[in-house]
Amino acid sequence: MQTNLAEFLRQTPDGDEAEAILRKCVHCGFCTATCPTYQLLGDELDGPRGRIYLIKQMVEGQSVTRETQRHLDRCLTCRSCESTCPSGVQYGRLADIGRRHIDAKVGRPARERAVRWTLAHVLPNRTLFSPALRLGQQFRGLLPRALREKVPHRQRSGSWPQTKHTRRMLMLEGCVQPSMLPNVNKATARVLDALGIEMLRPSSAGCCGAIRLHLNYHDDGLDDIRRNIDAWWPEIEAGAEAIVINASGCGATVKEYGHLLRHDSQYAGKAQRVSELAKDLSEVLLDNLEALQKRVPNRKNGKTGKIAYHPPCTLQHGQQLKGVVEKVLAGVGVSVMLPQDSHICCGSAGTYSVTQPELSHQLRDAKWKSLDALDPELVVSANVGCICHLQATAKGEHARDHAPVQHWVELLDRMIASA
Repeated sequence: MQTNLAEFLRQTPDGDEAEAILRKCVHCGFCTATCPTYQLLGDELDGPRGRIYLIKQMVEGQSVTRETQRHLDRCLTCRSCESTCPSGVQYGRLADIGRRHIDAKVGRPARERAVRWTLAHVLPNRTLFSPALRLGQQFRGLLPRALREKVPHRQRSGSWPQTKHTRRMLMLEGCVQPSMLPNVNKATARVLDALGIEMLRPSSAGCCGAIRLHLNYHDDGLDDIRRNIDAWWPEIEAGAEAIVINASGCGATVKEYGHLLRHDSQYAGKAQRVSELAKDLSEVLLDNLEALQKRVPNRKNGKTGKIAYHPPCTLQHGQQLKGVVEKVLAGVGVSVMLPQDSHICCGSAGTYSVTQPELSHQLRDAKWKSLDALDPELVVSANVGCICHLQATAKGEHARDHAPVQHWVELLDRMIASA
């Protein structure tokens, strides 16, 4: 795709990257077949090919409008189009560039600005988010349904293992997960403890940066990234084997640290090393599958029931780790069922369920329809956003009767504990 950059983007990092990505696009349209919003809305401008043209117009200096902004806002950044694209177009990176520059040119209504500011400053801040969530859980029954859906029931979490091991890995605890799903990090630590791996969690680490980056608080997001690198670096220098991430949305971002800070002379090298060490939990457990199998000796007794697996977009498209969770679970005797159109987003997509609730709920309803068709006793997934989004209408809510939803590591944790 021939591109002639406007003066304001020539010889800039964003301009150079946008031009390189745009030149790979051959306008084939394969991406539209797997785009969730194009399937729902049927509008070329609400599919990857149309959005690429909108961004191309912007980088070439053509005027952009509020309508341009809306079409980009409706994108989930699920990156399913990247898995489909035969030309290797890195749409996710292009979308981030486009949104950032379009937001600089097109103002937003006051209410939108307020919502986005709140999301960008409360969710990544555990000292603000955790007490707010606890208050919401205490008065959950009194909340309006739309808000109640965002407040999960309080979860019992068990204990963090205290055993010291020679093998040590860092864990990204994240920002919202320790409050919303506190058992997930502890279950991860217990499973890896059973394999002789100690989890390290520096207190100064926090949000991976994804929330602010995707809301166009770009500089704040990069500050989140630098803070994490500073928190992890002493342990990396001391020999930590990997950075284990059990929330696939966070993992997709941490694996991009090297790219995001490539022009930062102070952090570029460290950021690249962090990205190299970043591993989704499924990658770590697949590498240690033989040891895991020894901790679940009765793994083929068939007592786990019918389990469906919802693979998050950030795992299968963002990190290109399709099928890895299934391999780990199959290795310990758990056969999971995949729903029809398992490549399609559930509608969570970070803060998308707040900023685009109508489209988000349509995608969730479609996902539950395909999951319910499997008649599972349990649904497992690999990302806090997907889990909480699907949990909002799972058993326990008056309006629906879907199967309960958990992180897949919680299933492994129970299997090890009962072995």
